[in-house]
Amino acid sequence: MSDDLSRPAVEAVDRARMLSDILDQPAQLADALQRAETAAIPTVHAAGGLAVCAMGGSAIGGDLAAAAIGPRARRPIRVIRQYAPEPWADADTLYVCASYSGDTEETLSCFEAVGRLGAPRVAITTGGRLARAARAEGVPVIFLPSGFQPRAAVVYTTVAVLECAAACGVAPSMREEVEAAASLLGGLAAEWAPESSAGSKAKSLARRLHGRVPVVYGAEATAPVALRWKNQLNENAKVPAFSAELPEADHNELCGYERAHAFAALHPVLLEEPSQRAQIRRRIGLTAEMAGDMGAAGVDRVSARGETLFERVMSLVLLGDLVSMYLAVLEEVDPTPVEALVLLKYRMRPTAP
Repeated sequence: MSDDLSRPAVEAVDRARMLSDILDQPAQLADALQRAETAAIPTVHAAGGLAVCAMGGSAIGGDLAAAAIGPRARRPIRVIRQYAPEPWADADTLYVCASYSGDTEETLSCFEAVGRLGAPRVAITTGGRLARAARAEGVPVIFLPSGFQPRAAVVYTTVAVLECAAACGVAPSMREEVEAAASLLGGLAAEWAPESSAGSKAKSLARRLHGRVPVVYGAEATAPVALRWKNQLNENAKVPAFSAELPEADHNELCGYERAHAFAALHPVLLEEPSQRAQIRRRIGLTAEMAGDMGAAGVDRVSARGETLFERVMSLVLLGDLVSMYLAVLEEVDPTPVEALVLLKYRMRPTAP
C-alpha cells in the first residue's frame, strides 16, 4: 500500500508544524507537572468541589482531568463554559480559570464574578489580561508554554487541573500516574507517527473517515474524549463532526440512522475502555451493530490503551489528535488556522462592523 500520509505529505499541509506538538505529548507530561509545582498552588479545603471556567481548547483539559480521576473524585468537578458561574456558586469552591491567551472574554468574566464571591482561584494561562488580573489580586498562576495553538496545549491544561484537584482535596494526587504515562504515550506516538506503516490505526481510521461525517460516541470516562475528537476534527481537519454520549444517545439519536443515508454519510466512532460497566460495553456493541445495519456509511470501535485510567484517557486523546491531523492531510487543509473562529471573535468586538 502506498502511503499518502507519510511525513512529507503531512509537512506539505502542516505549515505551522502542529504535528510536532501532538507527537511531543509524552514529553509534555513532566514539564506540565513542573509548571504546576512552580505555581505553588495553595492547599485549600473546597467543600463545594472544583470548577473549571474555560472555553474551547482550554476547557477540555477540565473534562479530561475529571474523566481521568473517575470514581476517585471526592467532591464535584465541573466545567463552566459561560460568562458566569451558576447562580448558586459560593466561596467553598475552587475556581480554576483557564485561557491560553489570557484574553478569552468568557473566562475573564468568570474570573471577576467568582472573585466577587471571595472564592479561591487559580489561573492557567500564558499571560494576557488573565495573568495581569491574577497577579494584581494575588491569585496563583500556572503558566503555560507559549507558541502553541490553545488546543495543542491539552496535556498542560489537563495536568494543571489534576494538580488543582489534588490541592483542594477533590481528588488524590495523580502525579505518579502522570509520570508513568510518558512511557506508554511515547510508544504510541511512535506507533502512530507518519513513519509508521500505511495501515497504522491512526492512518487507517483517517482514511475511513475521509469524505464522511464523523459522529464520535463516548461513555463514562470516554465521553469527554469523544468531545475532544469532535473538536479536533472540526478545527484541524475543518470538517463537520459531532459527538454524543452513551447511554443517552440510545434514547434518541440512534433513530436518526434509519434515514441517515438520505442526508449524509454518517460514520459513528465508538470509544471504549475496560473500566466501563458491563451494560455500557454491551450498549456500545449493539449501537455499533444497529447503526451499521440502519444506514451508517461505516462504523468503528476504538479501544483505549494503558493500565491506568489516566493512560487510557490520554491514549485516546493522542489517537484522536493524530486522526484529525491525518484527515487534514487527506482534505488538503492546513490544520493550524481557524479563520472562522478569528472572524467571529472580531465581529463580537463592540466596535466591529
